[in-house]
Amino acid sequence: MFASPRSLARSLMTPSPPPKKRHPYDQWAPDSRALDLVGDKWTLLIVRDLSPGPRRFVELHRVLPGISTEQLRSRLHRMVADGLLTRRRYREVPPRVEYELTERSRDLLPIIAELVRWGRRHEWSTPRNGEHVDVGAVLRAAPGFGVPADAKGVVQVTVNHDETPAHYRLTLDNGRLTVHEEHTPEPDAGLHGTHDAWIAALGPDSDHAVLDIVGDRGLAETVLRALSLLDE
Repeated sequence: MFASPRSLARSLMTPSPPPKKRHPYDQWAPDSRALDLVGDKWTLLIVRDLSPGPRRFVELHRVLPGISTEQLRSRLHRMVADGLLTRRRYREVPPRVEYELTERSRDLLPIIAELVRWGRRHEWSTPRNGEHVDVGAVLRAAPGFGVPADAKGVVQVTVNHDETPAHYRLTLDNGRLTVHEEHTPEPDAGLHGTHDAWIAALGPDSDHAVLDIVGDRGLAETVLRALSLLDE
């Protein structure tokens, strides 16, 4: 049955429903304004996981196992609108879209580091039953950690899985620690271990003896102390 011209015209004139609005705190305070943007369950973790560099949607979904596809799509859309992310579409076949942090969201990395410190002091333990374990998630929070200003160099972190090893390049320069997920040719130091060894090293007991250190031992131990928050 076809719609009449009048009903069709009426349907075309009916505006589409507005997008869902956030529920702000409606309070004139800097912390309330900030929490309006980043106080949900996922935003800070998305910032953490984009700290090494741009990622595609499927890559973000892989490192955030607890989020649904629709939740992630909605959250990324909102973060782009809020100026926390940029979305870049490449003219390729198949199409490629990448999300990247803005300077505005990079300012959140020290705040994420403070959450790491709080979590380590009050909630850290060996992995809970059924908890997804990703050593990279711990490493990706490192850009907010402080390191000695005179510590400079590159440390290659290798996590040996059953199949393909995961490589991370940690660069120390001017009191800052940056992380990239890639193999580094000829680093100043190397930290290597199995997945279980890294869990022991980054866990509450900070058992660093289970890791293999290659090259500049002092530089490697500086990174381990920073990741384990042992200098605080």
